Amino acid sequence: MAADDRSPASLPLTSSENSVASRTCTTEGNPSGDDPLPAIRAAVSAWREGPVASALRKMPPRSPEFTTWSGIEVPDVLTPADISIDYLKDLGMPGEYPFTRGVQPTMYRSRLWTMRMFAGFGTPEQTNQRFKFLLSQGQTGLSTAFDFPTLMGYDSDSPRSLGEVGMCGVAVDTLRDMDVLFQDIPLDQVTTSMTINGPAIVLLCFYIALADVRGIPRSKIGGTVQNDCLKEFIAQHAWLVPPRPAMRIVTDMIEFCSREVPRWNTVSISGYHIREAGATAAQELAFTLADGLAYVESCLQRGMDIDDFAPRLSFFFDVHNDFFEEIAKFRAARRLWARYLKERYGAKKAESMKLRTHAQTAGVSLTAQQPYNNIARVAIQALAAVLGGTQSLHTNSLDETYALPTEEAVSIALRTQQIIAEESGVANTIDPLGGSYYVEWLTSKLEEEARAYIQRIDDMGGMVAAVEKGYPQREIAAASYRFQRQIEQQQRIMVGVNKYTDESESKNIPTLRIDEEVQRIQVENLQKVKANRDNAHVRACLARIEAAARGTENLMEPIIAAAKAYCTEQEICDVLRAVFGTHSDPAEF
Repeated sequence: MAADDRSPASLPLTSSENSVASRTCTTEGNPSGDDPLPAIRAAVSAWREGPVASALRKMPPRSPEFTTWSGIEVPDVLTPADISIDYLKDLGMPGEYPFTRGVQPTMYRSRLWTMRMFAGFGTPEQTNQRFKFLLSQGQTGLSTAFDFPTLMGYDSDSPRSLGEVGMCGVAVDTLRDMDVLFQDIPLDQVTTSMTINGPAIVLLCFYIALADVRGIPRSKIGGTVQNDCLKEFIAQHAWLVPPRPAMRIVTDMIEFCSREVPRWNTVSISGYHIREAGATAAQELAFTLADGLAYVESCLQRGMDIDDFAPRLSFFFDVHNDFFEEIAKFRAARRLWARYLKERYGAKKAESMKLRTHAQTAGVSLTAQQPYNNIARVAIQALAAVLGGTQSLHTNSLDETYALPTEEAVSIALRTQQIIAEESGVANTIDPLGGSYYVEWLTSKLEEEARAYIQRIDDMGGMVAAVEKGYPQREIAAASYRFQRQIEQQQRIMVGVNKYTDESESKNIPTLRIDEEVQRIQVENLQKVKANRDNAHVRACLARIEAAARGTENLMEPIIAAAKAYCTEQEICDVLRAVFGTHSDPAEF
C-alpha cells in the first residue's frame, strides 16, 4: 500500500491524547482500549537493562555520544512513546495545511523537482553557451551566478573590479549584457533564478526591461531573484545600503511584482548562506524564517494584503551532511511557516502558507582533499533534499573547491539528480519517511529549537533590530567555532580530511580557468554601450531614480526605464548609495 493511500489511523504515530485521530491510532489492534504507551515504555526499559546492557559489556559504544551534525543528541531508539503527534493537526495530507508532508498533493508523482544548476562565468556570451549546454543535458530551469563586481553593484570598468571580472560568475553591466546572456532563450518558456542581493532590484529590472523590449508580457515571465538583504547582513556581507533602506527596496520589489510580474518570486529567503557561514540546522531554520517574517511585516506595514504577496515568497535552504537532520529540517520549515502565516498574520489562502523552496547541496562540505569523495557527499545530500520535499535543486560539482565547475563535473552533478529521479524509486511515493519515529521526533525537535530562537528575535523587536544588535551574527560565529574545534579534535569526522587521509593521492583534477582577457572584452563592450547611448536621457533617468529614492515612489518603474536607456548597474547603484548611505558591519567577538 502506498504511503499516500493509507488512512491516518493506520500510522502508529500518536499518543492517546488530544484528538480522535490519535485515539484511533493508539487503540487499533488493542481491543481493550487501554493506553499501550506504558507497556511500550516498560518494554524499552527492559530492553535497555537486558539485551542492550549485555551487548555493551561485550562491545562498548564506538562514541561517547551520538549527535546530529548540529549537536542534537540522538537517542538509541525511538518508539511511539517518544513522540506526541496529532496526525491531522501536525502532519496532515500532502498539499494540505500544515504542509509537513509536502506543498503539493501529488508531489513528484506528477512532476519532478526543477533541476536548476547554478551557472555563470566570464562574459555573457560564454555563460549563454553554458546555459544552452545545460538545457541540452536535461536541466529544467536556469540559475545565474554573477561575478563579484556585479554582486557588489560595480561595473566592469570600475577600479574596484580589477582582476574580478567574470571570475566567479558572469559580468552584467547593462541591458546589452542581459540580452546577450539570454540570447535564443525564450523568457516566457523557462524560469530563471538570479542569485544576487544588494543590487537585486537593478538586475531584476534589467530582466523585466529585456522582456518588455522583446515584446513578452510581464505576466508571462517566471523565476526568482534571491534579493534577501537580511541574510547578507547576517552571513554573506555583500550588501549595497544599510538594513532599513535595504528593506524599503525589497518591499518595493515585492509590491511591484505582486501586481506586474505575478509569476516571479521576488525574494528567495536564504538559509543557504547562513548555514555556509557555520550555523547549525536549527539556526539556519530559525534565522531564515525570522528573515521571512520580517519581509512579511514590512509588506503589511506598507498596507499590502498578506494573501496578495505571500504566495510569491520562496525559500532557499542548504542541504548538509546529516541525512535525517536535513530531511527533518525541510519538514519542520514547512510546518512552522504555515503556522506563522496562518496564526500570526491571518493568511487565508493555502498558497500563502506554503513554504516552497529551492535547495543546494552544501558547498562548505566539499573538500579539496580527495575531491572525488565530493560526488558521494553530493549524492547523499541531494537524496536528503528530495526526501525532504524540495521544489528545486542544485547539486554541487566535485571540483568546486578548486574553481568554477568544468562541463564534465557539472554533468556528473546533474546526472546525480537524474539518477535519483529516474532510478532510485524515491519519487514514487510522497514523503516516504513520514511516520518514521526518528524523523518525526527530529522534525519536532528542530521545530522546538527554531521557535525558541524566533521568540528571542521577537523579544528584540524583530529581525532587523536583531541584526543591528549583532545577535544572529554572534550565534553563527559561536556555532562555527564549535564545529571547527570538533573537526580538529576528531569529534566529527570528515573523510579524507581528519581520517582516512592519503598523502600520496594526486589532487590534479581538470579545472576551468577563466581567461583574464574577459575583463578587456567586457570593458570594451561597456565602452561601446556608453558611447552609443543618449547620455542626456541617461542623466534624466538617474535623476528620476534619485527623486523616487528620496521620496516614496516605488523604485521599480524608474529603474526599468533606466535599464532601457542603457544606464549601467553601477550608475544606478551609485544613486542608491548616495541617497541611502553605505553600511559597515561592527566588529564583534
